[in-house]
Amino acid sequence: MITREEKLSILTEMIAFAKSDNKVSEVEYSFLLAVANQIGVDKSEFDALFHHPAPLKPIANESERIVQFHRLVLLMNIDQNVHEEERIRLHQFGLRMGLNPLAMDKVLEIMTEYENNLIPPDVLLGIFKTYYN
Repeated sequence: MITREEKLSILTEMIAFAKSDNKVSEVEYSFLLAVANQIGVDKSEFDALFHHPAPLKPIANESERIVQFHRLVLLMNIDQNVHEEERIRLHQFGLRMGLNPLAMDKVLEIMTEYENNLIPPDVLLGIFKTYYN
């Protein structure tokens, strides 16, 4: 189970990622709000993170870090317009989370084989398992 501080940190990180192109589209906002709801953060607290980001707190649990990486992959692809800067930034987030760089590279490579670049969770987890064994 992730802590409240980790939840707010996760959302802060995702908001920063969405803002990397200096705007947050309606579809990105809706996705972020859905993630907030999923992890138990209400809309008012979520909206406040846009103006008052939470301190970044590393996620202790490795499986939660992989889930967060998957959320970021989904967020990157949600507008169906992936820029190289976003891929680089995603890779940097993953490195900061302590994820295997080869696994992340494989995910970014293989996601193009799926409709709208939406790599299924089981495929993503399989890639990380391969690189951690």
